[in-house]
Amino acid sequence: QVHLVESGGGLVQAGDSLRISCAASGSTVRTYAMAWFRQAPGKEREFVASISESGQRFYYADSVKGRFAITRDNAKNTVYLQMNNLKPEATARYHCTAENTYGGSSRYDGHYTSWGQGTQVTVSS
Repeated sequence: QVHLVESGGGLVQAGDSLRISCAASGSTVRTYAMAWFRQAPGKEREFVASISESGQRFYYADSVKGRFAITRDNAKNTVYLQMNNLKPEATARYHCTAENTYGGSSRYDGHYTSWGQGTQVTVSS
């Protein structure tokens, strides 16, 4: 397992951009696919984006495709989520997570084995 710490959340206005980060630690971080999920109050946790171990394959929820971008820097053991043209419905706690079985192709949170505490993103209208 890996230890994950998210950062970079905050309060922004609709239409703004924000980049959140996830610092991973552990001897085998680069063997893990990484993903971002989010959870708004009163709602179920939902998949946002994922990226393969090498960073060459990525997957997005339809609701963020074209506006969000997931990247990773394996030299820094860090994953990023660049969020552009943010909408109020993006308000949620964003969690970084990792798995080493599905190459990042899974959108099911039960397939992910390590989770961070999350970072809050609030988008005002």
